[in-house]
Amino acid sequence: MKLAGLGALGASLFASLPAWAQEATTETAEAATETATAAAELVPYVYEKTVHGGDIAWMSISTVLVLLMTVPGLALFYGGLVRTKNMLSMLTQVFAISAVVCIIWVVYGYSLAFSYGGSMDTYVGGFSKMFLAGVDATTLVPTFTNGVWLPEYTFIAFQMTFAMITPALIVGAFAERFKFSSLLVFSVLWVTFIYFPMAHMVWWWGGPDFLAEQQTLKLIAEAAGDTAAAEAAAANLAANGLIWNWGALDFAGGTVVHINAGIAGLVGCIMLGKRIGYGKESMAPHSLTMTMIGGALLWVGWFGFNAGSNLEANSITSLAIVNTFVATAGAGVSWMFAEWLLKGRPSLLGLVSGVVTGLVAVTPAAGFAGPMGALCLGIFAGAACFFFVAYVKNMFQLDDSLDVFGIHGLGGIIGAIATGILVNPALGGAGIPDYTSVPGTLQVGAYDMGFMLTAQIKAVLFTVAFSGIGSFILFKLVDLTMGLRVKEEIEREGLDVAEHGERAYNM
Repeated sequence: MKLAGLGALGASLFASLPAWAQEATTETAEAATETATAAAELVPYVYEKTVHGGDIAWMSISTVLVLLMTVPGLALFYGGLVRTKNMLSMLTQVFAISAVVCIIWVVYGYSLAFSYGGSMDTYVGGFSKMFLAGVDATTLVPTFTNGVWLPEYTFIAFQMTFAMITPALIVGAFAERFKFSSLLVFSVLWVTFIYFPMAHMVWWWGGPDFLAEQQTLKLIAEAAGDTAAAEAAAANLAANGLIWNWGALDFAGGTVVHINAGIAGLVGCIMLGKRIGYGKESMAPHSLTMTMIGGALLWVGWFGFNAGSNLEANSITSLAIVNTFVATAGAGVSWMFAEWLLKGRPSLLGLVSGVVTGLVAVTPAAGFAGPMGALCLGIFAGAACFFFVAYVKNMFQLDDSLDVFGIHGLGGIIGAIATGILVNPALGGAGIPDYTSVPGTLQVGAYDMGFMLTAQIKAVLFTVAFSGIGSFILFKLVDLTMGLRVKEEIEREGLDVAEHGERAYNM
């Protein structure tokens, strides 16, 4: 009876309201009814983990391709660019760094890059997967498609090759003058304190099924008025790396690999100083034939680097392959013609340098840009990096021996920022991936150029600062304890004999 009386009173009060207030109240009541109905229709997201043999095969091939671009690709590319007396030392440095980092990766590197880091999760992972604890032939990791997963061992091996090549890229900046023992120690420190945190901040996330699960739980909790549960789900949705949460895009390593290595190389070459005789003696590459072979192997291996980063064999993989062709060709031709126009002759070294520049620039955009966008990116990056290497570097008297910053650093910066533009579907791009507006499916999100450019520039600036400051500290630490540079007599003799007791050529 009491409830009935309250109902009658409510009806009377409602009838006394003005027409506009009655309409607004009715709309509010209808909205509440719709919310309650939607809440009743929502159910927790349930999914199955499906593994496709084709994905495993493609990722296994991609892993081997990335190894190919490191040894022998990068080793021969760099080796041909130094003088004869340092050829073997360059091969040894790249090969040794690759082997050492391979071991570090399975001991603790994978855990720091791709595991939950507790209170530090925004910046770096934890030690829960040290020595690959908890990983076996049955454990899986997510791809970029709901319900599609990969064997964790496959993912570990693929990402291992990225960790192996990145510190090896750095050595070209201070070639022909770094102590081998100090280089090994620096490389161990650098991957530990710079590379693994960067990989975590850019690529660590829960995967599409986890996002769908948590977004659904959040919607259910909000509809039910359960604030605590909604906040818990929101926190889980945000439990990603710092740069991932900024919304920055990096398909295959523009920030993690190229800007990261390029800035470290720049810092290193400045701290070590110029080679003896720099600017006075001839320091021409001893074998452009070797450099061309290495550059060609880099291009071949880079298909695993870029297209493999999709983690699946599907249409985005195809897009990344096409982009890796056209951006690379565009940059090679662009560098060649720029050099031809401004220097009077098109050189093989210029052509190969342009090809590598295109590979670098398209790396962050490989699965996001359309082919015509990738071609324009390559053409612009080739010309810009040529200008830096041919003129700006000499202006500042930088002895970046093999142009690590001029190609990887600058090319990576151009590619990372351009990705924020070229992802736009109106320009032929694939669009912003959206996993939460319709949980359980991948949608193309609304494109906002201002937001995307801001996110990309923030990611670039953070990488420059993090790698630059961190690398400086590590170089300084090694310098104070072991010394960075070989003695003058060793540098004049060449690192091959003095450091390794061998020669590249015995004729």
